[in-house]
Amino acid sequence: MNIYSVGFHSVYDSSYSVSREVEDGHFILIVTKSRAIFNFGEVTSVQTAGTAVFYGGGDFRSYRADSGPFVCDWIDFDGKNDRDFFDSLELRMNQPLKLSDADFISGLIRNISAEFYSMSSRRVNMLDNLMKTLLMKLSETGVRRDNAQLSSEPHYSSLIDLRSKIYRNPQLKWNVDSMAADVSMSRSYFQHLYSEVFGVSCMTDVINGKIEKAKEILSETNCTISQVASMCGYDNEEHFMRQFKKIVGTTPTKYRKNG
Repeated sequence: MNIYSVGFHSVYDSSYSVSREVEDGHFILIVTKSRAIFNFGEVTSVQTAGTAVFYGGGDFRSYRADSGPFVCDWIDFDGKNDRDFFDSLELRMNQPLKLSDADFISGLIRNISAEFYSMSSRRVNMLDNLMKTLLMKLSETGVRRDNAQLSSEPHYSSLIDLRSKIYRNPQLKWNVDSMAADVSMSRSYFQHLYSEVFGVSCMTDVINGKIEKAKEILSETNCTISQVASMCGYDNEEHFMRQFKKIVGTTPTKYRKNG
């Protein structure tokens, strides 16, 4: 793999915006660490931290910050010397992929960035091994489905819109039946298709949306823990605190202090 440039935990201001075609022969991986607005063809959607997007040569990448700084990890590379390996992964292109282990992926990119800027005599081999590990991990995490198949799915745009609603309105009482009705699908088909498109179950995504909003409120306001819980759709503070610690790894109070 030939890496042209790489960035780990890059921070851009709230006016940041990208709208241009990816150069022929290049691949670009973006892993979000903040909310951002992406355009996929005619579909505009809000993506939260922990979302990966792959772009290939000829793809038009268009995204911008969403009411705050845009933070991300990214790699610009080509795979022409390992084309068979790259093609075998069947990675989704020009679509959002919600990561189940974003911290692990980010750690790999951090190591790639450190090695890229090092003077190690084994730099080239190390980078090649790290990149292959990263791509295989992303392939395992993602849904291996052809881009044309996904974009032709008649409910794809509706699912994108629904997901945006879920993340923008974590205080609502989302449930499988109401979400399926929102996109006019049967309960079982909705659950299957949602997981296939986003790589995560609909109810897990609802919880992710609540926690992402809670992290935002904790970082930017002085609201009490009880207020944060209510604003994120929790009926009681204790349930919120247990779920927050399970997902984030620390309590809301400690998260605020360390933020």
